[in-house]
This record gives sequence, C-alpha cells and structure tokens, in this order.
Amino acid sequence: MKRLSLLLCAGLLAACADDAKDVGNPSGKISAPPAAQGATPLWASAPETISPEWGAFFSKKGQGRETPMPAPDDIEGWNAVQAANDEAKEAAADEKAAAFGLTYEESEIAGIPVIEVTPSELASTDKIAVYTHGGAYVLNSAKAVIESAMFFAAETGLRVIAVDYTLAPHSRWQETTDEVISVFKALAKQGFTADDIVLYGDSAGGGLAAGVTLKMRDLGMEMPAALVLWSPWADISETGDTYVTLRDAEPYYTYEHVLGPSALAYADAEDHKNPYVSPVYGNFKQGFPPTLIQGGTKEIFLSNFVRLYQALDQAGQTVKLDIYEGMPHVFVPTLPDTVESQAAIAKVRDWVSEHLLDD
Repeated sequence: MKRLSLLLCAGLLAACADDAKDVGNPSGKISAPPAAQGATPLWASAPETISPEWGAFFSKKGQGRETPMPAPDDIEGWNAVQAANDEAKEAAADEKAAAFGLTYEESEIAGIPVIEVTPSELASTDKIAVYTHGGAYVLNSAKAVIESAMFFAAETGLRVIAVDYTLAPHSRWQETTDEVISVFKALAKQGFTADDIVLYGDSAGGGLAAGVTLKMRDLGMEMPAALVLWSPWADISETGDTYVTLRDAEPYYTYEHVLGPSALAYADAEDHKNPYVSPVYGNFKQGFPPTLIQGGTKEIFLSNFVRLYQALDQAGQTVKLDIYEGMPHVFVPTLPDTVESQAAIAKVRDWVSEHLLDD
C-alpha cells in the first residue's frame, strides 16, 4: 500500500525539566553544560543502532525547537499562530487521501466538528476508531494532521472519526474533554457502544484520550474497548526524569518556549496534575481499557510513558509499553516505511485485532 512519508510534530508536545530544587540552587533550574564549539547538538545525534532513514532525518530536525509560543492569555497571538500552522497543512488533505487510497468527509457529531476517514477495504462495519490529535492542545485542526488518521485507517481497516476539538486557549481542559465525551455519547445513539470503539491519540491527543477515558469512567459511562497511545503527553507539568535528562536530545521542542506556554493555555498550573489533564496521576484500580503505549528513547516524554505504564500495570490493568531505540516523538507515522515504524504498526494491528475486532 502506498503511504505518505509524514512529518508529524503531531503534537508539538513533550516536557522538559523537573521541579526539584538542587542544594545551593534555590531556583530549581538545572542548566545544561555548554556544548563544545562545533559539536553536533544532542537533538541531531543519530546512533548507529537506528535505520539509515532515521539517521538522515535527524540531520534536518531541531531548527525550530526554540521558537517561542505566545503567552497563555495572548488570544490574538494564538489566533495568528494557529491560522498560519493550519493553512498549508489543510491544503494538502486531498493529496494525502489519494496517496492512502481512501476517502474523508468533514461533518459534525453532537455539534462537534469531526472528519470521518474511510479506508478502501473495511475490516468491520460495526467497529470504529476515534482519534484525538496532537499539537500541545494549542495547534492543529483535525484536517491539518489528518494524515495520522488516514495512516491508522489504512493500516487497521477501521473507519476513523477524527475529533476536531476546540484548541486552547479558546477551550480549556474542562470543555475540551467534554467535547470528546459528547462525541462518544452521540456515537452510542448511532449504535456504536463503547465496546465497538478503539480510542487512539498522539502526543497531546494521547494524553487527552487517556484523560477522557478516566472522566468517562468516573461519570459512569462505558469505556472504549482499547486505547492506542502514540507518544502521549501524559503529564503536562514539569515532572519526570527525562524532562531533564533528555531535554537537549529532544529534536522538536523545549518546555520553556513551546510546552510551558501551551500547558498554561490549556490548564491553570494548579490543574496540571488533575488526572483528566495529566492521566499519570489517575487511580486506575477502578478500571481502565487495555492500553498500548508506543514511543522512542529520544523523547523528553519518555518518563510520561514509563510512569503511565507503571500506574496501569501496578493497578492490575492490561497494558503494553512498546519503546523503540533512538526514535523521536510520534515516530510511527512520520517515516512509515522504516523498519521501526513497520514493527510498531504491526503491534497496533495486533492490539486492535485482539481487543476490538476479535471480540
């Protein structure tokens, strides 16, 4: 099957730094040692243990990782950034659909804009996927990053409902999670029970998918049959080992200039550890769907993945942590024909088959 070689920052997401304070360093800030003059920056480092295609990829990335986002309350600034981000991406949607050999349709469910992506060959007519996209909660329309939904549809054979949720700061976490829940309620009226749905998301969309599932459970709703999370931003606070240790190896963004302002646009600081915002803090003993978490060792989100996995596993839930050597944020659809991405998507197909299609 012909595929696009996507380039998803997907979510312009991750987090770096920790909030611990060093002895003799009351600010709590940890400064990286200065790089040697002329040395290759860590984000451009390509270990020999990864495929040649990914080695070439890293030589071109990272140049925009310090581009600052607007202040959290700068509505005009966010409007400008969001419009500029979406314009060129949305224009390529038809070309992407043709490359994948599928169709898409823009519509609404429960008054929420969605895009329905339909593969040429359906694996099932009564099972579907719901997709929540990445972009640090502040970037990307569903159409701008529709290639991720197209890739998932083409590989699994499922019809995908991509939720075009309202971006922050125009919508905060309370409203954003409710928008996704409204889509699930409307799908139930169409005859799709939660057991008929796999929920997947990448980057911020991965964190949103897990947070929404916790909220659905706590509201007494049925939860999706399974979750697939690609590089989930599962903790938007500055907490976790790799926010520091991999800060300079992350090729896409920094917390200071990108993630921090985005996190505050989505949720006030006192809400950053709310489980619906940062699901690593959830109580999973009350139940949670089988969850596949995929990511790479070059992400400052790596601690997010490990901590979410441990929280689920220690609560006795079915969960798989699938980490790949030297891979960056949301690598699976970025270079889909590489050996790493092919191995990962094969596990996604198996997960969907086991927990959705074979039921």
